[in-house]
Amino acid sequence: MCFLPPVSQDARSPTESYFMWLWHSRLYLYSAAAHLLIPYSNLSRCLDRKQETKEVHVSGVKIFYGSQTGTAKGFANELSEEVKSLGLPAEVIDMKDYDPDDQLADECISKSVCVFLVATYTDGQPTENAEWFCKWLEEASTDFRYGKTYLKGLRYAVFGLGNSVYVGHYNTVCKNVDKWLWMLSGRRIMTRGEGDCNVVKSLNGSIQADFLTWKVKFLNRLKTLAKGEKKSCSGKCKTEGSCKNKRKERQEEEKKASPQNNSSEDDLVESSSDEDESGLPDEKKTVLDVEDLGNIMNSVKKAKLSKLNGVQKIEDEGERREMITPALREALTKQGYKLIGSHSGVKLCRWTKSMLRGRGGCYKHTFYGIESHRCMETTPSLACANKCVFCWRHHTNPVGTEWRWKMDPAEKILEDALEKHQNMIRQFRGVPGVKPDRYEEGLAVKHCALSLVGEPIMYPEINNFIRLLHHHQISSFLVTNAQFPQEIRSLVPVTQLYVSVDASTQDSLKKIDRPLFKDFWPRFLDSLKALGEKKQRTVYRLTLVKSWNVEEMQAYSELIALGQPDFIEVKGVTYCGESSASSLTMANVPWHQEVVTFVQQLADMLPEYEIACEHEHSNCLLIAHTKFKMDGEWWTWIDYERFQELIQAYDESGGQQTFSALDYVAKTPSWALFGAQEQGFDPAETRFQRRNKSKDISGC
Repeated sequence: MCFLPPVSQDARSPTESYFMWLWHSRLYLYSAAAHLLIPYSNLSRCLDRKQETKEVHVSGVKIFYGSQTGTAKGFANELSEEVKSLGLPAEVIDMKDYDPDDQLADECISKSVCVFLVATYTDGQPTENAEWFCKWLEEASTDFRYGKTYLKGLRYAVFGLGNSVYVGHYNTVCKNVDKWLWMLSGRRIMTRGEGDCNVVKSLNGSIQADFLTWKVKFLNRLKTLAKGEKKSCSGKCKTEGSCKNKRKERQEEEKKASPQNNSSEDDLVESSSDEDESGLPDEKKTVLDVEDLGNIMNSVKKAKLSKLNGVQKIEDEGERREMITPALREALTKQGYKLIGSHSGVKLCRWTKSMLRGRGGCYKHTFYGIESHRCMETTPSLACANKCVFCWRHHTNPVGTEWRWKMDPAEKILEDALEKHQNMIRQFRGVPGVKPDRYEEGLAVKHCALSLVGEPIMYPEINNFIRLLHHHQISSFLVTNAQFPQEIRSLVPVTQLYVSVDASTQDSLKKIDRPLFKDFWPRFLDSLKALGEKKQRTVYRLTLVKSWNVEEMQAYSELIALGQPDFIEVKGVTYCGESSASSLTMANVPWHQEVVTFVQQLADMLPEYEIACEHEHSNCLLIAHTKFKMDGEWWTWIDYERFQELIQAYDESGGQQTFSALDYVAKTPSWALFGAQEQGFDPAETRFQRRNKSKDISGC
């Protein structure tokens, strides 16, 4: 056996020596690594545990809306985008698609914030999509089976959409929702907001501006909640004086932010911020000392007086707001209105376009001899005192019971109306089918229909406006909704004065016209009496809505006896398409034969009236007083030149030289009479039948 000589330690390579050292020192190395890794591991676990247990203060925002015309829904979508921009989830919920009985209690533990954007509809009722939600909430708030703490832990905010013109019903729904949630121990995160469609009394000039102001405050409050707000003070802190001062300052800020909540002692109690309430024991929340109640009422009275004085001061200084807000201007412009100044408008009627082409005129052409291509449809007041279910403007116009806006001079309104109307006529120059002679005639306005939209008689300078029309040799056809009897009595003579009689009983009128005045029925009757006092031509305009007002025959005859109008126009309602502002459908539009039957039955009940004319294309008939039937022939048309002579003499004599409706009549052509083969279509025109095209529903 052969043995190798041992290798000496000095003969080993450096690499071998290094590995040998590592091998012999391995225990020390393992021990050092363990001492380093254990603290690191513990630190990592602590950090991970802290990350896992980090509290989420706001899991998301749920935005509920109750909307009739779509405004609240639009606000909800707008707020949703703003919340998402903060990095928080947001969900928009239609109240009709939400079951509060099964789901609302879950919001108390989900750490979400619920926002309620609710509009107030007719008579202070919720909108159709919010009816069930509000009904359930009201019942739950007083049902002992749910208990007073059923919604404890629910964080919510409320913004209402209303119109202060409706006295007694202003933002009723949002106030109730706020109250009912509070009664179930829900926690307000901020003071209730109330938007006002009435631009005169809106705190910020429009409901859009009211919502914007509230939205900014809500988003700021939401940011605070998301960061984790501090626990409310219990009132037992050592720096008691400082604490009270802070709470007092916060209460004053809330009052300034929402002065409408100062309307009553109930509102003061119910709308107080839960930031203050949460620090009080539950049993003390509803306790109020009698002396404190007296102080609260004194503050309320002072606040009301201060507010009234402020409004009066603004009006005295002539700083009234404009009727047309930016949002309203945009909406009306999209509908084809040419807006004038701050409260007027003009629009080209479909019959004006039709007669420019020689395709027939409107029913006024058939009944009264108007040249439709020379008629200007305008209004000096876009505001109205009703919100009729069949309004073809879909309630985009403002509402009001009196003039509270800035006022433009009558001269400027007429000048701009004529200019804008002529500009619209000029757009038809060279259009195929437009007759050159009709085009030239159309540039010279001969008639003015004050029936575009709104209530023209509300305009304080309406008499001056009418005089200016007559001075320009323009006839005047004014329509009023029978809510301003004194204005009717003080109105100067017009060519023809209309009153809309949309229903014959108090209940049906309230249902159809939805008037703003509480005393709408006495006003309505007095307006009919005022119409009967006029000496010039007067007209009742009846709009038949199937299943709504066609069965009130006897009541209609009594109203006709009250006002004794010269003429009664009966027209089937025009369907203007689907609208969230109205529940009408095509089923409510009567057929022409149904209108004829109604008119025949009504005429049989009126001893001094007969059916005179018909315009089948407009689904309209005319009942006339028999004094216009001379020697067996009807004289329902108007001698417009004779009227201008009479009104000039009237003005020059200071109203001493009066005249009557029979002083400016003209013979009705045979084709316009009821029963004629033409059914009211002028044989000089060319009948044009539209095929596969939507019907143009604009115009009078």
